[in-house]
Amino acid sequence: MNTPYPTPISPAQTRVGWIGIGVMGSAMAARLLSAGYGLTVYARTASKSLPLQTLGARVAGSPADVARTSDVVFTMLGHPSDVRQIVMESPASVLSGLNPNSVVVDHTSSHPALAKQIFAAAREKDCWAVDAPVSGGDIGARDGKLAILAGGDGGVVEWLAPLFDLMGRATYLGGAGSGQTCKIANQITVGANLLGLSEGLVFAERAGLDVARFMEAVRGGAAGSMVMELFGERMIGRDFKPGGFCRDMGMGVDVVEEEGEEVVALPGAALCKQLFSGMVANGDGKLGTQGLITVIERMNG
Repeated sequence: MNTPYPTPISPAQTRVGWIGIGVMGSAMAARLLSAGYGLTVYARTASKSLPLQTLGARVAGSPADVARTSDVVFTMLGHPSDVRQIVMESPASVLSGLNPNSVVVDHTSSHPALAKQIFAAAREKDCWAVDAPVSGGDIGARDGKLAILAGGDGGVVEWLAPLFDLMGRATYLGGAGSGQTCKIANQITVGANLLGLSEGLVFAERAGLDVARFMEAVRGGAAGSMVMELFGERMIGRDFKPGGFCRDMGMGVDVVEEEGEEVVALPGAALCKQLFSGMVANGDGKLGTQGLITVIERMNG
């Protein structure tokens, strides 16, 4: 069998694996299937794989089985602890089954230090790892318009372009962990935008404005943003289905606190973490990030 990297990627010869088929993962995987790539999937909840099976995906019994039959394995999981377990530590981990020169790409919003550990462990097995968290939510995943934030070896990231291009636009940020660091900075920025949008909508409504007209009036000015385009109408329509989860939004503060990095003053991020934690305390932890408006509404009675 020809080992993949640096053999050019094509639907005819590149075998793809996918682990983690929730809201985001299933939409991203479906785009690869639609482009003609053979796809092998694994899901801890087997029923989640049925929609992809109808599109032609094959189902494997473990992460290692996915890796054995794939040249590139994508993961899109819920939490960094899931990534550590499934990619590195379980007896049937991805790395235990990955063939030489194959690549594991982690799209999970995770920690830079873990991404560096996975990269080092992959190189010990003559494999490659790329940390490539994404931004753009479920709409971006469905439409192939995600921002893909890639860290690792630059040549490998460039090699993955035919796959990344089906899902969005990839930007190479630097060595292992750089993609995750960029995603944290992204979440800090998005959190501040979500807070401003939530407060603006609550204020406009309490002041007697039609909130849909308010948003239409300001979206073309300085207040307009991609956050408004993605989430504004959902907030107004009380659509809180998750494209991303509130639990990810405090990660920038967590990394500074947990990993002993140089202290960075992040007052806005700290406030957003408190508010998103309030969502969880209110029993709304499974709402999408646009559910932040419910916290502001509760604060206003």
